[in-house]
Amino acid sequence: MQEECITYAFLILLFSQQEFAMALELEELSERVIGCAIAVHRTLGPGFLEAIYEQALLVELRHAEIAVRFQEEISILYRGAEVGRHRFDLLVEDCLVVELKATKALKDIHFAQTRSYLKALNLKHGLLLNFATMPLTIKRVIYERRE
Repeated sequence: MQEECITYAFLILLFSQQEFAMALELEELSERVIGCAIAVHRTLGPGFLEAIYEQALLVELRHAEIAVRFQEEISILYRGAEVGRHRFDLLVEDCLVVELKATKALKDIHFAQTRSYLKALNLKHGLLLNFATMPLTIKRVIYERRE
């Protein structure tokens, strides 16, 4: 309990009140999404294709009454011109990108891909989940905007 108080006090010093509230809100949402992913992984285990885990996670998220969009295309802009399109795995509550993998191990390119989705969507928080490992690999990804 004392450790949690110290952590929250430290966060308050780092963030404005609004940023702190958003961080806590996303923490709660992230934990709910992670719980859904763990439920899917416990039931299915490793070995399936990414698309199977995506569909199962959609079922789990909807069962938990968590708003989710999936496999939507977004425009990639460069100097105001569309230069391509990108398709994200999941967007939860319009604020949390969830990128799914079913691979032996996560690589730097998977983190870069997740950050590119965050950048394209103008968001800060993401989760990178690898269902091919035991236990489920869960990584938080933060995109820091550069001015």
